[in-house]
Parts: sequence; structure tokens; C-alpha cells
Amino acid sequence: MKGSIDQLVLAATSGQTIISFPTDTVPALAVRPDKAELIFQVKQRSTRKPLILMGATPESLWPYVKGTTEEMQIWQQVAQQYWPGALTLVLPASEKVPHAINPTDPTTLGIRVPDCELTRNILQQTGPMATTSANLSGQSPLLKMTEIEAQFPKVLTLESTQPVLTQTPSAIPSTVVQWQHHSQWNILRQGAVKLESESSISNGM
Repeated sequence: MKGSIDQLVLAATSGQTIISFPTDTVPALAVRPDKAELIFQVKQRSTRKPLILMGATPESLWPYVKGTTEEMQIWQQVAQQYWPGALTLVLPASEKVPHAINPTDPTTLGIRVPDCELTRNILQQTGPMATTSANLSGQSPLLKMTEIEAQFPKVLTLESTQPVLTQTPSAIPSTVVQWQHHSQWNILRQGAVKLESESSISNGM
């Protein structure tokens, strides 16, 4: 199915439909956070692999995580350095996070602000969305809307008449880092943002 940005926003906020849109990395499947189980079903994805909460701004995502004042300052500094961008921060989840996003470990949550104006425009209207790459679990990410439409016929994708992206997506998933105690980070996945070590995150790579 294809639709305009307005139709995608309407479908997303209704919570009944999974939508798909391009990002700065790979195209995403997205759904309202409290309906995250729909993505697990359509992707045939293990619940041990959590979804990422994507937002238009850092401010829209901070209510979904919790930490000390010092930790929040550190996270905000990292966000200011890398966002918008292809770095996903896995942080302690607040009570605001629906259990469906990370059924196996609801105490953590991955968050990101994409470096794509079109994506942020959609997220500005829908609010933060539970997202993942557009592909069946275990397969390579689909990079074209036509491929996504063929694989997921019930997912609402953007019409080709929509504004073209001002930049070329990297086709590489985001880098994922998880916060550890004592001001430490653990690199879970090397992706579009290249990090030499955990310490390079706060040292301004």
C-alpha cells in the first residue's frame, strides 16, 4: 500500500497500521509504541531483539529513559554531539515505555534521532515511533520501497511522488551503544557511525 505523508501520519497515530519510510541509514518499519507487537509479528522477529524508539528531537525521547542528573547530562551531551545521526543509545527505560517494545528486557530502551529531514517531519507529527529495519528477521535490510511493498503488502509506504531525500541514505544500520554504570559505554553494533572504542563516544570521535 502507498500513501502520502498525511496518510502515513494518520495511519501511524491510529495504531492499527505499520508504516514504512526512508531514514538516513536503511528504510524503517514503524508503528505506535504501544502496538510494537505488530512489527514482531510481521517481521517474524524474536522478542529477544528489541525495537528502537525513533523521535524527531532529543526532547521527545528523554521522557522514555531514566537516570541520575549526572547521567542525563552525559546522555544529552552525547546526543548533542551525534544527533541527528546514526547512533542509537541504549539507556535505562522509564515507566513510560510500553512493554511491547522490549518484551524480554523492558528495563532498557534504544533511542535515536535520524539525520533525515523527511523522517523527522513524519515523527514530528506522529510522536516517537517503535522502529526497526524493513526486512524479515534474519534477512538483509530492504533498501527500496518497491521491495518493501512486495515483502510487506499490508505496510503503508510513502508514494514515490513525495519529496525526494536531500541526502543519500547510507544503507548501513545505525551504530548501537549501551550505557553501563560508572560512565561507561558498551558497543553492541558497529554501524554507520564508526567508533574505535567505548571511550571514543564521550571523547568526541
